[in-house]
Amino acid sequence: MPDNRSLTILCISSYEKGQEFIRTCKGMGCRVLLLTVEKLRHADWPFEAIDEVSTMPEELPLQSLIYAVSYTARSQPIDRIVALDEFDMENVSALREHLRIPGMGLTTVRYFRDKLAMRARAKETGMLVPEFVHVLNYDNLLEFMARVSGPWLLKPRSQASGIGMKKIHKPEELWPWLDKLGDQQSFYLLEQFVPGSVYHVDSVTSERKVVFAEAHAYGAPPLETSHQGGVFTTRTLPRDGEEARALHKINRDLIEGLGLRRGVTHAEFLKAHADGQFYFIEIAARVGGAYIADVIEAATGINLWREWARLELGAGKETYEFPAARRDYAAVILSLARQEHPDTSSYTDEEIVHRVSKVHHAGFVLRSPRHERIEQLLDSYSHRFIEDFLATQPVPDKPSH
Repeated sequence: MPDNRSLTILCISSYEKGQEFIRTCKGMGCRVLLLTVEKLRHADWPFEAIDEVSTMPEELPLQSLIYAVSYTARSQPIDRIVALDEFDMENVSALREHLRIPGMGLTTVRYFRDKLAMRARAKETGMLVPEFVHVLNYDNLLEFMARVSGPWLLKPRSQASGIGMKKIHKPEELWPWLDKLGDQQSFYLLEQFVPGSVYHVDSVTSERKVVFAEAHAYGAPPLETSHQGGVFTTRTLPRDGEEARALHKINRDLIEGLGLRRGVTHAEFLKAHADGQFYFIEIAARVGGAYIADVIEAATGINLWREWARLELGAGKETYEFPAARRDYAAVILSLARQEHPDTSSYTDEEIVHRVSKVHHAGFVLRSPRHERIEQLLDSYSHRFIEDFLATQPVPDKPSH
């Protein structure tokens, strides 16, 4: 195996993200190849850190992807393959297994992509999970809805956020949706809707040990803001608080139970209003979206994309040393904006460390040494955002680039 100075890493992504991952690989002496969809050929990639860019059609069949990457491998060695986005993970795992390249294989990746597989595994390990059933056998569905009180969520097994989810209030509402899904029904699950507060834990794991984790609390649950509109927020939890300690333990047990060897994860948990217990919702082997990585870097100085790159390049062959982290507090506030380029100049607090520049979006990343100050700003800004910027749009049935 060549050393890191001569490693060639192929980054595959159907979405524009992971720029710091690419820069880190190049900074560590790697040859970096990028394979992305045709519409993103000229996106905001760090081209100075990329040796070759190639493109593929959207939704390229796996067999064609294997042919294309194998063709590339005829003329140059490929030592690592990484999916920068969650939606490419299965294909990349299949590529790794086909080319015998180190990294997460298909068996493990299903625990981090398939909501049915991850729930079943978490339940096997003794973790609390909302009641669920595979959308497969109709008698089982009828028994489930008779036994488990509604409402229920009809969830695609391999989507992110609230994409494709439907809330079902009565059994008779389910069947028209299943008729629409047709042969896609078995790619869904039906889960009890449990009212509660939603949290997330973002982690770095090296050789099956969680070496870094930050626990956060969302404002309104992401499902609510994606479907009903509103202002999205998440913030660092008090690190010595009861909630953070409980979440860290559950997160460690979960990652161990799912068999992750190394990488980054974004896990979501729900604290039920009814019993005050934490329930597992989902986990992904990726960096969290919605500026969560920026929140973590603001609070700790740790860039998850950078650490993920270091783990991938070492692949267990080199000792991974995690850098020292700060213990500040941070948050993000974000909303769709009525204005194409909203004017945020009236927001002048020194805790603003990043202003979101995305079209038709308003948002900030905030940082303070005091958790109370972050809470105070989020409360104030949430009300102001509703007046100044807030717009809504329906959640898509499929992800957009």
